[in-house]
Amino acid sequence: MLKVYLSGEIHTDWREQIIAGAEGLDVMFASPVTDHAASDDCGVAILGAEADKYWHDHKGAMVNAIRTRKGITEADVVVVRFGEKYKQWNAAFDAGYAAALGKSLIILQQPEHDHALKEVDAAALAVAREPAQVVAILRYVLAGSLPG
Repeated sequence: MLKVYLSGEIHTDWREQIIAGAEGLDVMFASPVTDHAASDDCGVAILGAEADKYWHDHKGAMVNAIRTRKGITEADVVVVRFGEKYKQWNAAFDAGYAAALGKSLIILQQPEHDHALKEVDAAALAVAREPAQVVAILRYVLAGSLPG
């Protein structure tokens, strides 16, 4: 079974597209919590309220990092999606962490981000533009078959 961690932006359905496209393949997917409010508030919900927004966010980031590190460490392949609307600094961090661990890294981004992400892309084994291309890579890795 191929373990794939889906990291990055949470505002579009790219994860669902990959999961649906990979149906029938021997793949297990993991990802961060994609409920934005739950992700932001997990630290204070579990560890207690913070009056200062910085510490509120800091607690959430630390709790989320436990899940993220586990997912990336256990993955065979890490897919990191950089969205169009927001700067995903956490996605860049996840890509760097995966690269440092020697994980097979696929970046999913639009061409307008090519220059800004050139160092991230250089660490990846593939840079895809569409979720279907990620599915085609997974299919090729598992079955050796090309799209068509």
